[in-house]
Amino acid sequence: MDGDVEYDKVEEVVGSHVEDAVTFWAQDVSRYNDLLKLSYALAEVCPQANAVFGKPDFSKVYGGCFSEDRCWYRCVVQQVIDNEKCQVLYIDYGNSEVLNTSDLVEIPPNLQCPGVANKCRLWGLKISTDQNLSMFDQGKVFLSHLVFGKKIKICHKAKREDGTIIAQVEYEKIDVGEEVAKAGFASKCRFSGNLEDVGERKVDVMQNQHRRVRVSVPLWVNRSDHALYSIPRGLSDREAASTRNQNFTGNRVFAPKEKKPASTSVPDTSLEQIRPDQKLCEERKFLRREELELKVQWLERELQREKEASRKTNYIGMKMRNLAAKLKALKEVRRTDKKSHFVEQLSQAIKVVTEECLTVQCSLENLQKIWTEYDLAQERIRLCRNVDEKDKLITKRDEVQQNLYSAAEEFILKVDQLPLSERSGTLQELSASLEMVFGQGSEADDSEEVFEQFFKWKCVKMEKLTRVRSYTDKALQILADWLSGILKYFDLMSETSSDLEKEVDNTDEILQQFELAVSEGLDTDLNEHDAEKDIIMSAYNKVMYNIRQEQSMITVIQNRYVASVEFKKQAEKWLNRRPDIDNLLSIKKTVKGLKAQLRWKLVEKNNLEESDDYSEFEMTGMKEEIAHLRNRVLNEILKEQEEYEQLTYLAQEWFPELPLLYPEAGILNYMNSGGLVTRSLERDLLDTEPMKELSMKRPLMCSEIQGQKVLLKGYYVDVSAEAKVIERVAKYYRAWDQQKEKSGLLQLLFLLFCKSDPLVYLMVPYYPGASLGALQADTPLTLEEALQVMKGVAQGLHTLHGANIVHGSLHGSNVFAVNRKQGIVGDFDFTKSEEERAAANTMVVSTLSLVSPELKMGQPASPASDMYAYGCLLLWDDKVKSLLLKLFCCNRLTAEQVLRDDCFLAVDAIPVSLQPSEEREPSEEHDSEKTDEKKPLNN
Repeated sequence: MDGDVEYDKVEEVVGSHVEDAVTFWAQDVSRYNDLLKLSYALAEVCPQANAVFGKPDFSKVYGGCFSEDRCWYRCVVQQVIDNEKCQVLYIDYGNSEVLNTSDLVEIPPNLQCPGVANKCRLWGLKISTDQNLSMFDQGKVFLSHLVFGKKIKICHKAKREDGTIIAQVEYEKIDVGEEVAKAGFASKCRFSGNLEDVGERKVDVMQNQHRRVRVSVPLWVNRSDHALYSIPRGLSDREAASTRNQNFTGNRVFAPKEKKPASTSVPDTSLEQIRPDQKLCEERKFLRREELELKVQWLERELQREKEASRKTNYIGMKMRNLAAKLKALKEVRRTDKKSHFVEQLSQAIKVVTEECLTVQCSLENLQKIWTEYDLAQERIRLCRNVDEKDKLITKRDEVQQNLYSAAEEFILKVDQLPLSERSGTLQELSASLEMVFGQGSEADDSEEVFEQFFKWKCVKMEKLTRVRSYTDKALQILADWLSGILKYFDLMSETSSDLEKEVDNTDEILQQFELAVSEGLDTDLNEHDAEKDIIMSAYNKVMYNIRQEQSMITVIQNRYVASVEFKKQAEKWLNRRPDIDNLLSIKKTVKGLKAQLRWKLVEKNNLEESDDYSEFEMTGMKEEIAHLRNRVLNEILKEQEEYEQLTYLAQEWFPELPLLYPEAGILNYMNSGGLVTRSLERDLLDTEPMKELSMKRPLMCSEIQGQKVLLKGYYVDVSAEAKVIERVAKYYRAWDQQKEKSGLLQLLFLLFCKSDPLVYLMVPYYPGASLGALQADTPLTLEEALQVMKGVAQGLHTLHGANIVHGSLHGSNVFAVNRKQGIVGDFDFTKSEEERAAANTMVVSTLSLVSPELKMGQPASPASDMYAYGCLLLWDDKVKSLLLKLFCCNRLTAEQVLRDDCFLAVDAIPVSLQPSEEREPSEEHDSEKTDEKKPLNN
C-alpha cells in the first residue's frame, strides 16, 4: 500500500478496459486533451521511428501498432515470448495483446511519460476461489456494461503497491459494486491490508486462462469447472501440515540410535584362543540383526494399518465436505436459475417478434407498386419534348394518379390504427435487453424452422431438467432419512433398536448415489453442449434479424405515411384542375408597364438636365418619381420570383408538364439557373455608378437595391457559351443555398440579361473595404480575428469542394472579412473553366506564389491546389506553422481536416448577417480577377 494515497478522493473517469468482474482500467476525463495530443504525436512520430532491435527493454515505453485498427499507441513490454513476438500492455487504455517485435518502435523522451489509464478494483469485493471460467466471463461482460465507455465516479479507498486503485464506483447514482455483488459475480469481504490474497491469485490464474482462450463468452453460457467442487485451500494446508507432523513423529520414534562400543581390554592370548570367542560374537551379532529386522517389519505393518484407518476416517470427512460444496453450488444455481430465465426471456422475445408483428405488408406493397408506376409516368412527362405526345402521357398519368390516391387513402386509414411509436419503443427495449445477455449476434438464417427447432429443444430440455431435479430431490431425501436414523441411534433417550453396523454398511452406497444425483443436477443446470449453444444463438440471431427488419419496415411505413398525406392533400387541392401561369403573366404585364414608365421618366430626366429651363425643384420631384418607380419594379420582380418558385415546386413535384405547356413563361430556364436568372430586371433600369478604379478587365458597377449595396459584374458571353455560364452559376448558387450564411460563400443575387447591352451581369453584395488584402494593408487583423476569418474561409472551400467545385482563383482580393469577424470566399469568373481560372491566377503573397507546384507542372486544378493557396494566405503567425506544413506537403489536408485543426478548435465563427459594413473608401478590389496584391498577410 502506498502511503501517500488520497483517501475518499472522488474523480470522474471513463472505463477503457475490463479485466474481470471487479477489475477494470479507467481514464481521467480531465486528461482528454492529453490523450488527443498523444494520439496526434504518435501518428506523426511512429511511422518514421526506428524499429526495436534485439531484446526489448521492460522499463521503456514503446510505440505499438494495434492489430485491430493499425494505429499507434504507447505500450510497455510485459513478456518476451520468442525472438519475434512479445506481449505488450497499452498503458493509456489498459488492454494487452501479443505483437510482432517489428510492430514496436522507439519513441522520443517527451512521450516517455506515465500512462493515462489507471488500474482500478471494486472496494469490498472479491471473486470466489471456486468460480468457474464461465462465471468469470459473465462477470467481465456484466461489469463492461456498467463501466466500459461510461463516465463514472470513483472514490479512492486504498492503493496497492502495484498502483491499483481500490475504489468505490458509482455510475448514474448506481453503486457498481453492489450491482456486481447482487448479480453473484463477486462476494463482499472485509478489506485488509493483504491485498495479494488467495482469491486474487485465483482471479489472475483465470485471467491468464481467459487470455489464452480469447473467446467472448455471453452471459447465458455456463461451463462445469472442477475447481467448483475442490477442497478449500486452508483445509488442504492443514492436512498437509498434519501429514508432515506424522512423518516427523515416525522418524523420531523409529530411527535407531547408534551406540558407541565401550572401551575393553583384550587379554594377551594366542590366535587360537581368540577365534572361538570371535566366532561366538559374530553369531550373536547376526541373531541380533535378524531380531531387529523382524521388529522393524512388524512396526511397519502396524504403521500401515494405522495409516489406512486414518485415511478411511479422512475419506469420509473429505467426502462429506465435497458433497457439501456441491450441494451449496446446486442451491445457488437453483436459486438464481439464470439459464431458465435467459431461455424464457428468449422465448418471450420470439413471441413478440412473431405473434405481435405489425401487419400492413399487403397495403404497403400495393402502395409502393402504384407509386412506382406514378413516378415512372411523371418521369416520361418530364423527358417528353414532343407537344403532340404530351396529352397522351398526361392522361395516362392522371389514371395512375387516381389509383394512387385510392391506395394512399386506404394506407393512411390502416396506419392510423397502428401503434407505430409504441411498437418501435418495444422493439428498441427488447433489442437492448437481449444484447445485454447474449452480446453481439451474427448473421441469421432466414428460415422459420429456427424458432421451431428452439422450442423443440426447450421442451426436451425442460423435461430432462424436471426429471433430473426430481431424481436429485429423491436422493437428497434418502440421505436425510439416513442421517436421521443415525442421529436416533446416538440419542440416549431414544428407544430405537436400529442396528448401527447395518446403517453404517450402507454409508458408501448412499453417499455415492447422492453425489451422482447432485453432479448430474449441476451438469444439467450449468453445462451446455455445442449443439445446444448453436440452437440458442441461432434463435437469438433470428430474433435480432426480425427486430431489425421490423424496425426498417416501421421507418418505411412512417416515411410513406408522410408522403401519402402530402400526396392526398395536393391531389385534393388540384382535383379536376391544373395550375396555370395567369398570375405570372399578370405580374410580367405589370412589370412591363412600370419599366416603360421608368424609361420614359429617365428620358424626361435627361431632357430636363440638358434643357435651358432647368429647375432644381422639378428635378428633385422627378428623381423621387424615378426612385418610386424603381422600387415598384423591384417589388414586382420579387413577386415574379415568388411565382416562379411556386411553379418550379409544382413542376418538380407534381406537374412536370408545366414547362412544356407554357414555354413562353421560361420556367425551364429559371429551374436550370437555380432561380438566379431574371430577364425582367435590366442594368439600365438601375441607378448604377461605374467603378473605373476596379474595372480593369470587365465593366464593374455599384448600385443599391432596397438599402443594400450591390456590385454588377459584366461578362461578355456569346450565345454558344451562355448555357455553360448559367450551369456554372447555378451549381455555385445551389452549393450556397444548402447552408446559406453558414456556407462560407459569397451570395449571388441575380443574373441579368439586357436587351440594350451585349453583356451578362452578375449581381453580388458589395462589402467596401472588407477584402482580406485591403484590411491587411489598412488595419491588419489581430490573431484572434484572423483565425476566426480563416476558419470561415476554410468552411467556404469545404462547401465548394463538397459540391465538386474547384475555386481555382483564391487570393486576398476575393476573400472577405465581414465586420472583421466572418470570413467568406468570393466568387470567380464563371465564363472560364477550372483550368482556365487556375492558369490565369498569378497572385502572390509577399514572394510566395499562390499557384501550387502541380499547377505549374501542367496538372489540372483540384481541391488540393485550392488548399495550397489557402495555406499561402495563412502566413501571419508562428502558431500555425504545423498546419502550414500539412498544406504545403504533397499529401495536403482537405478543407474538412483543416477545420478540425488545433488552432481552430477554440474558434467559433460568429454568425454575421450578410449586410455591408460601414462604408470605407472603395480602394480595394472586389473582382476576383485583380492581378496584384497590396500586402502579404503578416502581422
